[in-house]
Amino acid sequence: QVQLVESGGGLVQAGGSLRLSCAASGRTYSFNGMGWFRQALGKDREFVAAIIWSGGGTFYDESVKGRFTISRDNTKNMVYLQMNSLKPEDTAVYYCAARNRRFYSDYVNGYEYWGQGTQVTVSS
Repeated sequence: QVQLVESGGGLVQAGGSLRLSCAASGRTYSFNGMGWFRQALGKDREFVAAIIWSGGGTFYDESVKGRFTISRDNTKNMVYLQMNSLKPEDTAVYYCAARNRRFYSDYVNGYEYWGQGTQVTVSS
């Protein structure tokens, strides 16, 4: 079994920063990619960023490029999302996801495992 637990969400003013964490447990040795997605109220879940578990290559949606940074610590089975220069439109529930298949994906159905999500609210 695989478990992903997000933390670090909260309320922040526009222009502020937050750091999300995702703790992975279970069959983490089978992971090839980890991703962060978000879902705003009334909208579909969308890709934010991804990282290759072994090699560390990173990928971002254009809307967050230059503001968000994804990283991982394989020794601790942790993935992070550093979010800077936050905007009200970044308000959403943020989800951590993991995939066994090679490389990464920016599609929701490209990931087998999901966390429960953590709320990020950015006030204007």
